This record gives sequence, C-alpha cells and structure tokens, in this order.
Amino acid sequence: MKFISETSGIEKLTQLRAEFAGTIRENYEHRAKSCSTCETPGACCLDEHFVNVHISRLEAAAIKKSIGKFSEEEQMVIYERVERVIKRYGLTETGETFAKTYACPLFEKGIGCLVHDIAKPLPCIAHACYEQKEHLPPSELLTRREIEIGKLNERVYGKSEPILPIPLAIRSTKQQS
Repeated sequence: MKFISETSGIEKLTQLRAEFAGTIRENYEHRAKSCSTCETPGACCLDEHFVNVHISRLEAAAIKKSIGKFSEEEQMVIYERVERVIKRYGLTETGETFAKTYACPLFEKGIGCLVHDIAKPLPCIAHACYEQKEHLPPSELLTRREIEIGKLNERVYGKSEPILPIPLAIRSTKQQS
C-alpha cells in the first residue's frame, strides 16, 4: 500500500466529498424540500433523538482544519460545545456508539453548518427532507463512498481505525495535535 500525507488525504477526501455532493444534488436533492425554505432551520442537525453521524479520523482532521479558519475565540467556543455535547449525551469511545444520538455541535443557529463548504460529512450531505421514501438516495451510494474513505484513512494512517460520533472524533483529533 502506498501511504500519503494527511494533507494529501484531506485533498482527496475533499474531491470525494465534492463528487458525492454533485451526485446527490443532480440526482436526488431536487426531490427534497429545500433547507432555505425550512420552517425550522437546523432542526434535523440539532435533533438529539436523530443525529448519529459517525466519521473517520481523516474526516475529523478535515473538520479540525475547517474549524482552524475561525478566530481563536470562535474555535474555543466550538471546542467547548463539542465537550458539552460529549458530556450531555454520555458519548464514549467504548461500547455501542451507534446506539447513542446527539445534537450536532457543528450547527450554529443563524449560521448553519460551520463546516458545510469544506468538511461536511457524507451522511449530512445525503440528508434532506424527502417526502417519499423512494426519493431518498440509495444507501449503497453512501456505503460505497464510506468504504472509499476507510481505504483513504488506511493510506494516511497506516491502519484501519474505528469511526466515531462527530463530537468524539473531533475531540480525538484535537488531542492528537
């Protein structure tokens, strides 16, 4: 296996995200309600009974890089929010992490997703308010791309690592710096 740097991995991840977002936008999004017309903007991202997005170490590194574009004060607020979410929802790296839900710490009311343009996770890109089940993007589409991200992670970090809920992955990546 040919290894690549984290920077190169993030660049490849960015390209993969853009291709995935294009596919969703072209083939599925037109069947969903637009976020810009939503009566409750961000409700899906802040629904503590719904959100259960898991991401890889490389995706967390891309999010960290995106957060790094904010002022130090804003970064501190974001990382404090991450810690509050971890504590409030009892998120841990052990046990069945897929059984836990949480409100996404990357969504800010009045602004939206703080990493939307640079590092928004694929499940979030695929999500929209579809009125009919048959209009949803097929789960295989997301699964294929997540497998690609897993392989990309191995090329960057040299091993397969578990995916974690967004807040735990962000904390883990922040601690590694």
